[in-house]
Amino acid sequence: MVDYRCKKQKRTVSFLLSTYYYLLTLCAMVFEIKQEKFEGPLDLLLTLIEQKKLHINDITLSSVTDDFLNYAKSSTDFPIAESAEFAFVAATLLLIKSKALLPQLSLSNEEAENIDELQNRLRLLQRFRRLGRNIRELYGSARLYLPLPREIEPVFAPPSKMVSSIILTAIKSVLAAIPKTEALSKVAITKVISLEYMIENLKNRISSALRMSFKEFAGAHKGARVNIIVGFLAMLELVKDGIITASQDRPNGNIMMETGRVDIPRY
Repeated sequence: MVDYRCKKQKRTVSFLLSTYYYLLTLCAMVFEIKQEKFEGPLDLLLTLIEQKKLHINDITLSSVTDDFLNYAKSSTDFPIAESAEFAFVAATLLLIKSKALLPQLSLSNEEAENIDELQNRLRLLQRFRRLGRNIRELYGSARLYLPLPREIEPVFAPPSKMVSSIILTAIKSVLAAIPKTEALSKVAITKVISLEYMIENLKNRISSALRMSFKEFAGAHKGARVNIIVGFLAMLELVKDGIITASQDRPNGNIMMETGRVDIPRY
């Protein structure tokens, strides 16, 4: 009797190990197939970081912001179902880049938590990628064989002490343990000015005024703080393209913008 139980336990362990290796192989295959296209913004962002052989931190995320936005802008088959996630990641990256350009910019607790959450999710995805590569190397080429399923006829054999009152009590306890649906709070979505619009607006205003302070330009876009950040990025883009020049007399002082180009007025 003991020998029969030992053999049965060995067969059970062998079956579980075979099933485990088979599932690992499937995971490796699925990982390889999904890498042909980006499965969301985190997959794209991590790929950009790994291509540059960088570590996941604020400086790294700031350096790949432009690449991430260019890919999302030029993608022809942009996943509409994940547009909200792409927008959230893009907004967080712009916030990180703005913090790198403006060290004195203070972040709220929610903004700091969003940055930490993005870094933690990227590190977790990177961990899964490495494990997936190891699984593919270890079990991707080996063939796994599973034993044939045994035909077992199900038989209902309740204990002798099982009565209707006990069953009713168990059902009531299960129903009471089911979590109730919680009402989700409503959040108002505010429209954010795009970087392209801000660049064109600044270009038109500086062409007509020739000289303008950034404070004066930002005052025309009162509202969310993100609009001021987008305006600052627009100024940097025009400076980079050589359209305007920017100067600052002292740290934390007002920034003056000038241009030597004069547009011909249209009538």
